[in-house]
Amino acid sequence: MKGVVFTEFLEMVENRFGLETLDQIITQARLDNDGAYTSVGTYEHQELVKLVAALSGTTGVAAPDLIKAFGEHLFERFALGYPQLFQGVTSAFDFLRCIEHYIHVEVRKLYPDAELPSFAYEDHGPDSLVMIYQSRRPFADLAEGLILGCVAHYGEPIDVRREDLESGANNRSRFTLVRRRP
Repeated sequence: MKGVVFTEFLEMVENRFGLETLDQIITQARLDNDGAYTSVGTYEHQELVKLVAALSGTTGVAAPDLIKAFGEHLFERFALGYPQLFQGVTSAFDFLRCIEHYIHVEVRKLYPDAELPSFAYEDHGPDSLVMIYQSRRPFADLAEGLILGCVAHYGEPIDVRREDLESGANNRSRFTLVRRRP
């Protein structure tokens, strides 16, 4: 997993829970590198799992809720850090539809060794989008947070429903997004 994910997670923890909590979870997680991450480095995803578990234990907030909140935070950080990916995109559906064939292509240009999840899409008209998430990593909660962050970024009235399809070596979830009409 790319280091930018770790550095952004640590920044979110510090901003929302304070430096003392950040130091505490790094110690509790017993990381090989003592929480020293670079944005361009590559790290095992289990380290993020350890950090989230420690944060959950410290704050009492459920791990899935923390990961979703992190996804929302991460989306806004990506919007600020990579504005070129948002040029000409005017809606959440348009952005989400281009993840697999544009966003991930651009991410691989920046980080050739990035191991990204994949998305398959089903269109059910202009007000509905189904996204099938698949990854060897158990981060459907992160994907959900990123999707929610995208919806919030574009300020659209879209309901997001998640159905987990498979877990383990091949994690799959279906996200159904429906635009509410006034």
